[in-house]
Amino acid sequence: MVNLNLKDRKILYQLDLNCRQSNAQIGKKVGLSKQVVDYRIKRMEEEGIITGYWTAIDSFKLGYYCFRIYINFFDVTPQKRKEIIDYFASQKNIWGLIGFQGPIELDVITWVDDIFAFNIWWDQTLKQYGNYFSQSIVSILTQVISCKLTLLLDKVREENSDNLFFITSCQGQPVKIDQLDYRILDELVLDARIPLTLLAEKIGTSSQTVKYRIKNLQKNNLIKAFRVSIDFKKMGYQFQHIDIYLKDHSKKQAILEYLKTNPHSYDIMSMNIGWDDISLQALVKDTNDLIAIVQAIETWVPNAIRKTNFWVSTQEYKNRWLPEMEFKKIK
Repeated sequence: MVNLNLKDRKILYQLDLNCRQSNAQIGKKVGLSKQVVDYRIKRMEEEGIITGYWTAIDSFKLGYYCFRIYINFFDVTPQKRKEIIDYFASQKNIWGLIGFQGPIELDVITWVDDIFAFNIWWDQTLKQYGNYFSQSIVSILTQVISCKLTLLLDKVREENSDNLFFITSCQGQPVKIDQLDYRILDELVLDARIPLTLLAEKIGTSSQTVKYRIKNLQKNNLIKAFRVSIDFKKMGYQFQHIDIYLKDHSKKQAILEYLKTNPHSYDIMSMNIGWDDISLQALVKDTNDLIAIVQAIETWVPNAIRKTNFWVSTQEYKNRWLPEMEFKKIK
């Protein structure tokens, strides 16, 4: 485990808020010179604490829905398991692909713009691999509440502030983009810190045009945030999940308000159809932290929870917040 001091954690916090801000801007916010911030970021990259930079894109606003497929394997060899995971990872509309230890072994999160076409694809998938699934359940995800990484900051460890970062949801009308907008998003989604000059060169336009387009994409809420990828295991943390099933649905909003104040909260899947009532992705040291979260909810909002399931994230195979769209499909 790598020990990071508070200044390092503050830099990570600022990078996650907006990794496209300059190192000089970060330095002013954390009380360090630009040169020291340069050095510390480079050191954390070399140590593998920082593994990349990515862009949170609200692809709901491009006319997509989000389906989650929960899979457990049956009678599968390691080679066949890898083949199945590689198959899902190769699909152009896969948003996330995560392995788990717990009630579910594989979570396949996919963007869907044509439900009938999805049905055909899923039917073909079952014909090819269904014999290796002991369970495969399709759910619809309609809203994600993303929280700030306040766990990195000692002064706000107490559960007394709203950590809401942004909300991604299928509410509202789709936003129209053109080919240039898409090419910009396609570069930013996996490299959020790419310099404007290099981005402009790669897509064949001017830096001024790229800068204007990015601002417009942010204004239209297509770009939610420019974030940093962190190997939390090297800091002693891991992603674990809680499925929350409610006994009293009238208390759902109160639970969500509490979760937004909990510094362990990362993503709150608050509107699910066909699975749980609330799904929390949390940054914790062990399952005891998850148990503490549930106990705190039960104290904060008594008699609201019917049952919970805990999952431990073992590996992230894919995380891409933008479907690989063909230009002719852009609406």
